[in-house]
Amino acid sequence: MADRPRGDRGEESDDFDWLYPAGKRPAEDATRPVRKQPPAEEQTRVMRAQPRQSQARPPVPPSPPPVAPPPGGPSGRPPSDGPGRPRRSRAKLIRRVVLLLLAAWVVYLVAVPVMVWTQVNKVAFEPAGDRPDDQPGTTYLLVGSDSRAGLTKKQQQRLGTGGDIGARTDTIMLLHTGSGPNLLMSIPRDSQVEIPGHGTSKINAAFAYGGAELLAQTIEHNTDIRIDQYAEIGMGGVISIVNAVGGITVCPKQDMKDPLANNLDITKGCQEVGGATALGYARSRKTSSLGDIDRAARQREVVSAVGKKALSPWTVINPVRYWKLNHSVPDSFAFGEGASPFRAAMWAMAMTRVNGEAGLTCGIPIADMAVNWDDERAEQMFEYIRTDSTDDIPKSLCTPSGLPKSVTG
Repeated sequence: MADRPRGDRGEESDDFDWLYPAGKRPAEDATRPVRKQPPAEEQTRVMRAQPRQSQARPPVPPSPPPVAPPPGGPSGRPPSDGPGRPRRSRAKLIRRVVLLLLAAWVVYLVAVPVMVWTQVNKVAFEPAGDRPDDQPGTTYLLVGSDSRAGLTKKQQQRLGTGGDIGARTDTIMLLHTGSGPNLLMSIPRDSQVEIPGHGTSKINAAFAYGGAELLAQTIEHNTDIRIDQYAEIGMGGVISIVNAVGGITVCPKQDMKDPLANNLDITKGCQEVGGATALGYARSRKTSSLGDIDRAARQREVVSAVGKKALSPWTVINPVRYWKLNHSVPDSFAFGEGASPFRAAMWAMAMTRVNGEAGLTCGIPIADMAVNWDDERAEQMFEYIRTDSTDDIPKSLCTPSGLPKSVTG
């Protein structure tokens, strides 16, 4: 096929004819379509076209929600205070040790008094024959004997107690507990009463004649109050128990000097005293005008102070003091037959609540300095005790000396 003139093919043929020598253009060029150049605006549009799929970036998936790290860090183990000892394991170990110590402490608090109780002397005190019927509440008979048991001869000389004079008592008290306030009532040892089988005499003679049984019978016979429990303490016991609790506080109303009462020599005012001074303070009867009446009031003060100190929280917290206090009981006290450690503890606790609003401390109502009982007023007091109505006792009836307020002022 003959070549066409270059001008006949138009402007488009000029784009390729220069590649070939004149007259040498391939024949198929005549039939192959020629790609036209797009206009300028189309070239711009083509340049802005999206790239082919093979060159496009893949879509970015949405980010997952944040996940909280496991407890204890990325490893999932609990944090530790040191190598190989997790904090949780250490806390568990500490709790276990504390529980074991508490359990051991409870066992100690229970085991010591139970063990000591087997060494405590038991005294037969319940009278034979007719007795008052059971009454509401509980009435304890507390006796402080003149026995020098537990004191050496050297101690007796140093304390001015003299030799052992046998079974005598210079402290007689009734403690009543029940629905009302606790009542601690002193009975002066020189009280003139009828002693069954022995006629009329001083009440402490009943203890000398027949011990605890006759004393309990004498009290029941003269008051018609039933004695439910019994406790007895000697001179040596007072010293031992006061020292075991670390001393007590007494508040003498005047200077006191009495060589016949443990060589007592103390000044007026509240002060901390040891066992020997406390015993002399409770025994002295020559340092006041009321004699045995004032002594009974001081005896109640000492007994109440010992009970309060014995049941203080420090006694339970301090193992040494707790041990000494419990082991002083066999040498200090004797309890009535049938008493249990629980009953003895109830008595000790009651002795801490006999002062102020918690209880009442009284002398048995008397008519004169010869400590003859005031029949009318005494019977009123006895009836309040028999019926467990201590909350109804008027202040005019419950006086420290037992004398009417009109006499003592």
